[in-house]
Amino acid sequence: MKKIEMYCVTNKKISYLEKIPYNLAAVGSSSFTEEYIRCDKDNNIYHKEKNYSELTFHYWYWRNKLKTTKSEWIGFCQKRRFWIKPDSINLEINSKNLSDHLLTDITSESNDFESIICKPIKISGAKKIKIIKRAWRNLITDPLILFDKNRENISLHFDMHHGYKNLDKASDLLNDDDKKDFKKYIKDRDYFNPHIMFIAKPYVADKWFDTLFPWLERCENEFGFDKLTGYDFTRLYAYLAERYLSFWFKKYTKYKEYPWITLKN
Repeated sequence: MKKIEMYCVTNKKISYLEKIPYNLAAVGSSSFTEEYIRCDKDNNIYHKEKNYSELTFHYWYWRNKLKTTKSEWIGFCQKRRFWIKPDSINLEINSKNLSDHLLTDITSESNDFESIICKPIKISGAKKIKIIKRAWRNLITDPLILFDKNRENISLHFDMHHGYKNLDKASDLLNDDDKKDFKKYIKDRDYFNPHIMFIAKPYVADKWFDTLFPWLERCENEFGFDKLTGYDFTRLYAYLAERYLSFWFKKYTKYKEYPWITLKN
């Protein structure tokens, strides 16, 4: 068994988090105690937290700690969303028994893969009234979206929830190795691996961050910050990273998909 150097990122102090066997990382403007690792010092992008969310800590870890880690595996989750053991998938999990079910180790078969990403979520099957309301501009060019679920892909879903053609514009800013493949990926699939959560070998994490953050900086020149308001748009850069992570880890790593939960209580 190989121990995972795991970080749970949160924007608020939560008492039950302080009892789990993960490192706690703080983002946002709330007050935190010493149990939480701050990312507003050293080399950081703390001033972007409003739009980058947990990526604020990811950047800090990459720039200040990744190269000195002694762990064979590092991982990230977030408040309310956690990695769980495969045999816990059908069990009732709450804040009181959470620690019993959290994934903390990698099995001896770890040489067979380099990364772990979340089991995917399906995003097709929206009600027609919702499509009409949120995707009316898409319907002008492709009315069959209303009648063909195969057209309800990642691209359409992003248009509906995070701005019309914003994902397409961001795709154009990817490096040449990924631009064409990613555009095909978001058009062909009605599912993705969510939450900017991953577990990986340190060299994989370094390559991911070294690709992700320069791309997001290019996206800043396209979208800026001032107009990013409201629930759907404020965290645009986090939503872009979420879709890209699903693609990148599948293209560049030997990966596995592991279960996760959203803790409701």
